[in-house]
Amino acid sequence: RGGEIFLPFMHNDTLRGRLYAPSSNMTRGLSLDLGGGNCKWQPPAYEVPDSIDFKKTIIAGFPSGDKRMIFVQMEALTGWPAKDEWDFEFLGMSNHPFIKANYPHHEGIWGWGDMGDQVVMMIRNIRRSMVEYHDILWDIGYAKTWEEATLVLDQLYSARPPIEDFFAWRDLRVMDECYWYGWFIDYWMEGGLMRDMFTHKITTPEHWNMLMMPTAYTKAELDYDLVVGADTVVTPSYDPHCTNDDVSGGCEPVAVISAEKLRDHSEGPAETTKIANVLMNDARTGQYVIAPEAWDCIWEELIQNGKGLKTVFDRPATSESDYSFSAEMLQRMISELDRIIEKYGGPEWNTKETANRVVDLLVEHRTLIQKELNEVNTGVRKLSEQDFLGPKERERRRKLKLKEEGARDDTEPPTDHSGYFRAIEERMQESKRRKMRHLAMKTLKEEERQGAKKVDRDVPSNSKISE
Repeated sequence: RGGEIFLPFMHNDTLRGRLYAPSSNMTRGLSLDLGGGNCKWQPPAYEVPDSIDFKKTIIAGFPSGDKRMIFVQMEALTGWPAKDEWDFEFLGMSNHPFIKANYPHHEGIWGWGDMGDQVVMMIRNIRRSMVEYHDILWDIGYAKTWEEATLVLDQLYSARPPIEDFFAWRDLRVMDECYWYGWFIDYWMEGGLMRDMFTHKITTPEHWNMLMMPTAYTKAELDYDLVVGADTVVTPSYDPHCTNDDVSGGCEPVAVISAEKLRDHSEGPAETTKIANVLMNDARTGQYVIAPEAWDCIWEELIQNGKGLKTVFDRPATSESDYSFSAEMLQRMISELDRIIEKYGGPEWNTKETANRVVDLLVEHRTLIQKELNEVNTGVRKLSEQDFLGPKERERRRKLKLKEEGARDDTEPPTDHSGYFRAIEERMQESKRRKMRHLAMKTLKEEERQGAKKVDRDVPSNSKISE
């Protein structure tokens, strides 16, 4: 069990701070509990001894949902670090108690094997998630790799599509991602039940395996009726990761956390308390959690004082409000939220605290999106060509432009560039895997080099190292 080390502070002889540390006296980063609800944030340790038995927490959230907001809280509360799912995949297994995951979304991977014990699901406003997902596509995929990718792709395609075609393709992708958003919530809430993300019907393992490789197939090739059959009676199947004890406590989340509320200056401390209570539900990790009277202070250090890792909320770039969505796209979001709210607000689910939290959060999000939809419909919110217009609004604008120019609408159907953009996505994934493998080898070599140095220092010259 962890003990309390009482340390005097030079600036006040009467003030004593409590430093929570494991009884084994492992060296690590520790947040200081200064007493009286005061604290001082310290960075976590980045090496985790294999000898410690943690109850490990998976922080699952839709890509672009700020899971980092949650794991930096866990790090500050305990002094132990988090690790990304891709780091597990390419850098190997380790004893990190907090695991950041996008899985089962195609941006994620189940890289942590059977290291997890419980799941916390992060929910962020679907509209904000869609904006940030676009930023990921653009910043990581297109703004930075556009030129290098097209050097190769232009050998396969006659010309690079104009930026307008990227916007049109992006809109369709974001509309599909609205389905993925709800599908992601269903996956974890239902403990890994296999569903089709577009119809939300229970699906087969064969179809599921195809869905997990979306860049390998077109949307048409993944069509439920084509692969499974419209009238097929499907026996429910679960992701083997959720039935083979890869998460010892099961895949259904023990808590649902809101990124927006965590950032809110009135509701944020309560969200930190929810996170801390999740860690306190088992003494293996709970013994490292700083005293409850310091939890609010930890929130203040991270959110108000900006300590710890940077998150999406720290970005100095374009504000989310600088992007607008057409009525068509906002209605798609509202429709998906309606489905989830109705489902988890129903009698099969409404006795569960986690389901009620999902409903409460999404009802708030739906209200905000409905307000924006009203602004678009009344013309208060103006749309530009760079906004998320969707196919209907883009077609309406095209026809309006032709009418204003007095031109006849006898143009040929627009060229389908989806293959081009899918090829870039595939190259993005290949590049990501190569970089992670390279980092894994680099890290391994560095660890071996440091290990060799340690052996040279620690082993006497007359000693023989056994093989």
